[in-house]
Amino acid sequence: MGGLLSGCGSSVARAQWEVLEAVAESTYGGRASEEAAAGCTQVKSAPGGAVDHTAPAPRSTPEGAPRRQGAREPAARTYARALPIVPVRARGLTIEGADGRRYLDCLSGAGTLALGHNHPVVLEAIRKVLDSGAPLNALDLATPVRDAFLDELFRTLPPGLASRARVRFCGPAGSEAVETAWALARTATGRSGLLTFTGAGRGGTAGVLDDPSANTHDARVARLPYPQDYRCPFGVGGDHGADLAARWTESLLDDPGSGVPLPAGMLVEPVQGEGGVIPAPDSWLRRMRQLTAHRSVPLIADEIQTGVGRTGAFWAVEHSGVTPDVMVLSNAIGGSLPLAVVVYRDDLVTREPGTPADAFPGNQLAMAAGTATLAHVRENALADRAATLGARLMSQLRQLASDFGCVGDVRGRGLMIGVELVDPDGEGEPGFTGSPGAAEGGVAASVVPGSGRRPRPAAPELAAAVQRECLRRGLIVGLAGPHASVMQLLPPLTITDEQAAAVLDRLADAVRAAARCRGRGTTAAP
Repeated sequence: MGGLLSGCGSSVARAQWEVLEAVAESTYGGRASEEAAAGCTQVKSAPGGAVDHTAPAPRSTPEGAPRRQGAREPAARTYARALPIVPVRARGLTIEGADGRRYLDCLSGAGTLALGHNHPVVLEAIRKVLDSGAPLNALDLATPVRDAFLDELFRTLPPGLASRARVRFCGPAGSEAVETAWALARTATGRSGLLTFTGAGRGGTAGVLDDPSANTHDARVARLPYPQDYRCPFGVGGDHGADLAARWTESLLDDPGSGVPLPAGMLVEPVQGEGGVIPAPDSWLRRMRQLTAHRSVPLIADEIQTGVGRTGAFWAVEHSGVTPDVMVLSNAIGGSLPLAVVVYRDDLVTREPGTPADAFPGNQLAMAAGTATLAHVRENALADRAATLGARLMSQLRQLASDFGCVGDVRGRGLMIGVELVDPDGEGEPGFTGSPGAAEGGVAASVVPGSGRRPRPAAPELAAAVQRECLRRGLIVGLAGPHASVMQLLPPLTITDEQAAAVLDRLADAVRAAARCRGRGTTAAP
């Protein structure tokens, strides 16, 4: 661990930070910025109108950046509150902080970094655009960069969709892409409302909930039970639980008394990410495709976090053989830069020409980075690599579950892995009859398939303690799930076997330390 945590030292890191800071300040031009670059942050007027430069203030240091951020930004900050790191350099799986410490990053920018930090093919693609003098924002005009991105995207799309696909560029956030897809479905069907699922990371945004064209008696968003094995909403799990979830959906759609009219669309994540890393059973996803197709309800696949090889297929819907009507893509699609697109079947109605469009319908740097990422993943079969390595990691993590009672479940698909922390002394959920094993298609198998075990209460405090212990050992992981009790592992698809072993060692050591502190009734040092 010492080698991985060693670096060039805090003094060198501070020196480089100061150089970057001076360059950034001097970019604005003018005498004041020159003085700021020299360390004089207070510029006062002297008698006669002259400028007094004799009041230099201490230069901001990187160590104080989190404190200043807390004073300037709202408490809604998510990652910065749990991960007090000031990153100054990054490459591949590794991030270096301003203090010289190095970390293995298994958060990967919430899944945006399919190839890890600053991959050479991504940097080269960005440099080419910068050196060419091409416009960085060309609105929705055709450009060579845009054309190349669409060519590569169409090479990767599921064949059933690629042959009839159209692509809509929208604002760069995933939530904006979801709203664009929902508006498209609303226009195509003439209906309002959206079906989504419990635990969904998106689908309840302000735009969805405040549709001015919707009938006031229509439900805006109806959330349906999402099938899962460990915390099955029906207390049975496995194929039986997935079948009950599908029956519930069918009943809601067909029962006039359900209170939910036929919606404009159904939004589903093939693997829920922020909901706790829960893979949808393949058979259930095929049922959703059948139910929506027979009722002319567009099926919208949310591939924002699951796309670009993350789950062991280029797009997660490919595991089930399902062809959705609409796919919502973001995160890794921009090669680490902000970009989001909606891919939809060409017979769905879209906006008429001349309708006001977004100001950022695809920035050129992100499209170039996205093209390089898509091509590299495709040409190097990184989705297959994710499937193989992910299966091995989950198998080894289940050994961790057998060693520690606080590890309730290990689940995921490919390199999208969740480890749920529970209270080993808590009462199991009442009424749970036990699972006959994981639902078909889901590699989220029970820790002990068929054991009839009852899931213990979620342990968010323990999960937070494990995350802190991971950070102390130079490992960055995320937290997910409704109780933030699921350790979320999203390493880059380029992670090596040696790096994967290091990640497992550090995670196991962190769980051991947090469990030991919990057993003593103490908390780990921050």
